[in-house]
Amino acid sequence: MDLIDALFDAQLTLGDQHLLWREIVGNGFGLASALGGMRRKVWAWPVGIVGNLLLLTVFLGAVFATPNPVNLLGQAARQVMFLAVSVYGWVQWRAVRARTGDADADSHGVGVVPRWASARERVFLVVALVGGTALLTPVFRALESYEPVWADAWIFMGSLLATYGMAKGWVEFWLVWVAVDVVGVPLLLSAGYYASAFMYMFYGAFTLVGFFVWWRVDRRARVLTT
Repeated sequence: MDLIDALFDAQLTLGDQHLLWREIVGNGFGLASALGGMRRKVWAWPVGIVGNLLLLTVFLGAVFATPNPVNLLGQAARQVMFLAVSVYGWVQWRAVRARTGDADADSHGVGVVPRWASARERVFLVVALVGGTALLTPVFRALESYEPVWADAWIFMGSLLATYGMAKGWVEFWLVWVAVDVVGVPLLLSAGYYASAFMYMFYGAFTLVGFFVWWRVDRRARVLTT
């Protein structure tokens, strides 16, 4: 039990800043999942789930008595949401890969065929992001989440929609992640979650790369079918 406690509380010290290794490793799993998602690999989903479980304990700082006693309820709820949506995405991508009949699916098979969202689906993304943020902000504030609470709600809704969009194969899901990162970096810096803030900055650039990668895949598929 002492070993588990030691691993749970392990920190990296940089000057006067102390970062939980759980936060660093959890974001590392998140990055690996994003890389797998860009390559459309099914293993991206279970890898991401491991990172979500680690980060859930980080963002409930007051609950787990971590050195940073700040609860970001939107960030914590986001990890729970990821768990549920990731299971959905995992099932969806496995089904797509099975339909392609790839002989070596574990190594080379892809789990989704990228496509642009329809006009109706794009309207859904915008309305759900703005409306969901407006609805969740007073809820998170009542639960005493970290201010500005709207930013926490925006990150939660954007993450939900981006993960769902990834499961559906919408190219636009990468742009939703960009919108999440733009708000997430200043919020995490102000709350003292420096490792996660750094990863959000990196994700911001990475998601733009992913967007163009999926865009090219979709364009190439369209050329081949014409």
